[in-house]
Amino acid sequence: MNMMRTRDVIINELKFIVALGKFGRCLLGAVVLFMVQACGKDDDATPVLEDGRSIVIYDLPGDTEASMGEDVDGKEQRDAYTFLFRFRDQRQIWIKTQEDSLKWLKTLDWDIAFTREYNSEVHINNAQHQRSPGFDGPATNTAVLMINQPYEAVTTAPSDEEFDKSDVDRIGWAFSESSSGWFRYSLDTHLMQPLPNRTYVIRLPDGKYAKLQLINAYKGNPPVVTNMNWPAPYFTFRYYVQVDGSKNLRTSE
Repeated sequence: MNMMRTRDVIINELKFIVALGKFGRCLLGAVVLFMVQACGKDDDATPVLEDGRSIVIYDLPGDTEASMGEDVDGKEQRDAYTFLFRFRDQRQIWIKTQEDSLKWLKTLDWDIAFTREYNSEVHINNAQHQRSPGFDGPATNTAVLMINQPYEAVTTAPSDEEFDKSDVDRIGWAFSESSSGWFRYSLDTHLMQPLPNRTYVIRLPDGKYAKLQLINAYKGNPPVVTNMNWPAPYFTFRYYVQVDGSKNLRTSE
């Protein structure tokens, strides 16, 4: 809403309303109530994910043209193309050809990869993880840990000893409570359900520390999805990189 233009229009209308006396005062009350409600709607639209420090990514499209099933309108039955994501400049890098793979995978120039079905399995850039697109590359010191706490509550990166011992090699479908996955998947409804209070702390290729929350794979970040045809994958997630190299990951006061 263009509030300045709206305010000027309303002020001009008020001059006319006041001239109408008692009836005008009733109209005036209604107009003021409308303004308060309109402004309130604008305030309510402020995303609750924003904290002033984290980077929030809304509805980042995955490979929306791929499908696991046959005869899906507008889609091809094939594996989803992998894409990489670089934290420092929010760059999405598609891996569709052998040339793309040779250019990007065995480099330090990306942080996480969205792979497999509907791009739902996330990997860090890591030389030891066989499933990672960065396997056998130069990212030899990276690691990821899952913390069973809300994103805001994770304020410090774990010790390097803990990172070195981590056996988390992918972040995808959570088959059990102890799994490091970020969502559940129903074989009955074929729907994903993001899991709350799971934060991933990452030691990046450049040695810095970051925290990541994977929030949703459905367009618009709906709280609940009951329709398997809801547009997907469109990823909403947020992250914070501590650029000074320390382990301080505090993002809220």
